[in-house]
Amino acid sequence: MTGTPLRVGLIGYGLAGSVFHAPLIAATESLVLDTVVTSNPERQEQARAEFPDVRLAGTPDELFARSGDLDLVVVASPNRTHVPLARTALEADLAVVVDKPVAGTAAEARELAGLAERRGLFLSVFQNRRWDNDFLTLRSLLAEGALGDVWRFESRFERWRPQPKGGWRESGDPAEIGGLLYDLGSHVVDQALVLFGPVTRVYAEAVVRRAGAETDDDTFLALTHANGVRSHLYASATTAQLGPRFRVLGSKAGYVKYGLDPQEAALRDGGRPGPGWGEEPEELWGRVGSGESPVTGGGRAVRTLPGDYPAYYAAVAKALTDGGPNPVTAAEAAAALDVLEAARRSARDGVAVSL
Repeated sequence: MTGTPLRVGLIGYGLAGSVFHAPLIAATESLVLDTVVTSNPERQEQARAEFPDVRLAGTPDELFARSGDLDLVVVASPNRTHVPLARTALEADLAVVVDKPVAGTAAEARELAGLAERRGLFLSVFQNRRWDNDFLTLRSLLAEGALGDVWRFESRFERWRPQPKGGWRESGDPAEIGGLLYDLGSHVVDQALVLFGPVTRVYAEAVVRRAGAETDDDTFLALTHANGVRSHLYASATTAQLGPRFRVLGSKAGYVKYGLDPQEAALRDGGRPGPGWGEEPEELWGRVGSGESPVTGGGRAVRTLPGDYPAYYAAVAKALTDGGPNPVTAAEAAAALDVLEAARRSARDGVAVSL
């Protein structure tokens, strides 16, 4: 792609903004990080240190006051601000990327999607886990029919954090849209929908395990897809022994993969996309087989495809400049929120919910 890079304003420079969005925007040839919005002096210094030419703004209003200087706004601020900031950006005739979850309800997500459509603007949701190494590998295996007909999909996003960290992500205030159901649950549900399509039935358990915790920190969802696949999804901060990231069981074989994609850890450690990005060592490859446990050597090792978070913003840039497809639409995000809302009702009332 050639021409003048698109100018990006990034709202929020916490975990999402500094670790994921800013480095990935900067790594995209046709994008330039123009402005970072944060009122925190330490985060301002951090942004300036990594991106010496970036402009700083203390509030979103400062950014929107010169909306004509920008082509794209990325909303990476706390969840409660996603809808109002995205709405303001769209009303300022700016293309928008919103971190997940785009909203607290599917209705709000569809409202934003409708606003973007009426104004002829681009609106996308950052679902980086679609470009995890294991997810890309599983999609490849399914495409080639290596597992046969999939019967059950198990996906785990588990951590061992016995002490709450506090902050808005662990707040019990519903307005904050905190808790693991809407945090890690947004990832595992989105992946299940991409792989196996619409859901007809949802059962969930959302538990508060840790002393002092205010919202769910150990969550399980059982989804029945319209095509008959059953997805069992786990999101937990209280898992002392981590299970496989994926266990996928089909009529011909199963695929088992341990360990998280290495891209987040690399970004946190200051790594940036380049040669060898997203690769993992052979000893971490998953295994495909039948009748034996992968732990005891059953099946064959399958090379894990490289993870590719940079592909998201490359697709965003192509959509804005060349009319390419939106990598993650607000309609897709709303469908995931339908499932998350049903899961919240299921966990609260102890019943399965039909969609």
